Amino acid sequence: MKRLYIVVEGQTEQEFVNELMAPYLQDSGIYSVTPVLIHTSRSGRGDMVNYQHLYNTIKILLCSANTDFVVTTFIDFFRLPNTMPDYAQCMAITDKIQCVEALEESLDKHIDDRRFFSYIQLHEFEALLFSSNRGFEYYFSEACAQKTAAIISSYANPEDINTSPQGAPSKRILAIKPDYNKVIEGNLIALEIGINTILDNCPRFAAWVNRIVDCCKD
Repeated sequence: MKRLYIVVEGQTEQEFVNELMAPYLQDSGIYSVTPVLIHTSRSGRGDMVNYQHLYNTIKILLCSANTDFVVTTFIDFFRLPNTMPDYAQCMAITDKIQCVEALEESLDKHIDDRRFFSYIQLHEFEALLFSSNRGFEYYFSEACAQKTAAIISSYANPEDINTSPQGAPSKRILAIKPDYNKVIEGNLIALEIGINTILDNCPRFAAWVNRIVDCCKD
């Protein structure tokens, strides 16, 4: 089984990979799962502000001639840098799923390595937290949990939650709970929900995880 590197934007995604994805993937025989924070400078890690940071991080991982590993990404569609390959062309696509798929395809072509494939989370990490109200009920007040429940009931697919910049999943959570801490609370909520519930309710995310398993088995 091949080793897996997942390039992530920040600490929240890093912990999510370590705490939820890695144990799940280990059940499929993928025992080496390493989240890699995007290099923003010689000493800085995380919070991608331009495509070059992402590109450099990926290329460093791919510099080896070995073929016993797979590299993928776990980055947000929300506020994606406009320096991404074919950004304007892709963003002109009105259907958001097709738009994200076009961005992923352009990124894959630009990296041009069989050991790499990209994944862009629609619309951002917090979408996964709306897979169930269980996490919000456990960590938020009853009044706040009632508001998150109303959002969940309005969407058949949590990955569709985003009607405007202020309608992004994280912005909705902050509107309900202004002191929401993404790094701490985000992963606690995700752990309470559980990876299987997230996979059952987020089809693009589930398809990515399934592709990881298939690629690591090849």
